[in-house]
Amino acid sequence: MTTTPDRSSRGIAKYVVVVMIALLVGAAGYAQYVRMTDKAGRIELHLAHSLNEKHPVHLGMVRMKELLAERSDGQVELIIHSSGQLGNETQCIEQLQSGILDMTKVSTAPMEAFIPSIAALGVPYVFDDDQHFWKVLNGPIGKQLLEAGADKGLRGLCYYDAGSRSFYSIDKPILSPDDLAGMKIRVMKSEMAMNMIDTMGGQPTPVPWGELYTALQQRMVDGAENNPPSFATSGHMEVCKHYVLDEHTRIPDILLVSEKRWRTLDEKTRQLILEAAAESSVYQRKLWAVDSEAKLKLAEEKGVNVVRDPDKKPFQDKVQPMYDRLAPEVGALVKRIRAEAGSKE
Repeated sequence: MTTTPDRSSRGIAKYVVVVMIALLVGAAGYAQYVRMTDKAGRIELHLAHSLNEKHPVHLGMVRMKELLAERSDGQVELIIHSSGQLGNETQCIEQLQSGILDMTKVSTAPMEAFIPSIAALGVPYVFDDDQHFWKVLNGPIGKQLLEAGADKGLRGLCYYDAGSRSFYSIDKPILSPDDLAGMKIRVMKSEMAMNMIDTMGGQPTPVPWGELYTALQQRMVDGAENNPPSFATSGHMEVCKHYVLDEHTRIPDILLVSEKRWRTLDEKTRQLILEAAAESSVYQRKLWAVDSEAKLKLAEEKGVNVVRDPDKKPFQDKVQPMYDRLAPEVGALVKRIRAEAGSKE
């Protein structure tokens, strides 16, 4: 049995409490309300996300928490709310914009609604490999995208490795785009992700991450796509016994801070946060590499048919029409990303 409904119930209850507080003190004044509760004058930053506490991305944020506490002599405290306690990704983004929440970690895919050009990161097979990926994110393109949402109340701090996304399914392995015919595949609420599944021949079905286990269990969807740690730690491998590493996209996670909250911080604190975030990203990447392989082995031990080296060319060929349909600003960024392929870190 899954514990997802219990976690969801707790998350909803805690989210309601936060909303009630916001209504009492005023959404715009929530950050000030939090600071006033600390008589020692410390700065508290509340960070919410939807992953569980064993996930390497969560552990990266824990490292950031430790660095902030150490380098500020305990004056800056990062309080992490995991497992969707304060809402799903969309709700957390909205809370950042209103100033109710200080920070959140989301996939870059939902950010397409706020920064249209960020959709370029989700174009299938736009990155050649790991080196190309991080060359882009750590360079001018990545920096540009981190800052692009400031006018929407969302400032990026760093990227976390979320690996490559591949297909997993209940009844049969997805070895080629033809296998997707008639299948409902869960995707993030992302136009790019939905277009990808549609172009490949499947039926894109957006489902919130916290509801996906139940959706798979009840066969509301036939499969999904994600990275190895998320596939394993979510319990989805209990339902889906086929995992094909076609690695169609490599979409990073992004750590965001509320622009309203950011403006209340002094320059020294801002710099401290930026440095801690950057170091936590490097730390998390190392954890990810080890954990990803460990989770693949665990899935195999649990009876999952893991296809590690499928023929990717049919998938690559199938999505080529997407490149011709890209919006101008997305297409321009894709060209810049592709130009970085020959110059790796």
